[in-house]
Amino acid sequence: MKKFLACIALAAFFVGCNEQKSDAPKADESLNKVKAAGEFVLGLDDSFPPMGFRDKDNNIVGFDIDLAAEVCARLGVKLKTQPISWDAKEQELNTGKIDCIWNGMSVDSARAAAMNLSDPYLKNRMIFSVKDKSLANLVALAGKKIAVQNGSTAQKLLEASDAGKAAKEIVPFDDNQTAMMDLDKGGVDAVFLDEIVAKYWITSNAKDFVVMEEGLSDEVYAIGFRKKDQALRDAVNETIKAMQADGKFAEIQAKWFGK
Repeated sequence: MKKFLACIALAAFFVGCNEQKSDAPKADESLNKVKAAGEFVLGLDDSFPPMGFRDKDNNIVGFDIDLAAEVCARLGVKLKTQPISWDAKEQELNTGKIDCIWNGMSVDSARAAAMNLSDPYLKNRMIFSVKDKSLANLVALAGKKIAVQNGSTAQKLLEASDAGKAAKEIVPFDDNQTAMMDLDKGGVDAVFLDEIVAKYWITSNAKDFVVMEEGLSDEVYAIGFRKKDQALRDAVNETIKAMQADGKFAEIQAKWFGK
């Protein structure tokens, strides 16, 4: 009888161990999955120059694309660029269609809560671009139509600002390029967007637009990963740090933004 009870107790012990094991967190295989697949899928808005956009031959190029290509080369995988709807970027990430969001993505509290963000890798400023030089400051934008990219941090910032509340209308666009073209045609009076993007667009299109000195916010760019994908996030993060240390990051930066 004692032996029988001992066997029952021993069996219960092993069942308990198995139950504990099943409750234990699973190992993070995010980096191994990317390496096993042989490719790293980067989600982006493909109309966001100079970070990620299509050139005249319809190839996706840009500062972030060059950075990511170098990271992939060092990790031993191929880069795959996947255009997504910027307004649904978190959904695209969480359903596994992409491995990261890497496209001049500004950091804010909502994105930090929804994603596992890399360390910031680039500074930026949110500004107003205008065609009419008489619109020289934020006060002059009162009663005017201001364009902004839908689903962007710029949209949230503008809507909450005094400038946004004083505007005649905040007009959302799918992308900044379309917003800037509408400004050129006179459909809106100003565009609120990333300074990096505005200056690149103005130079590339040889337009005599003005970037206001008065902005609303300084910010930084980071890469977004799924919350659980710590290993992949850390590998990309450390690779970028190595590129900053050995000069490759500066080389890519000079190519797109000058020295």
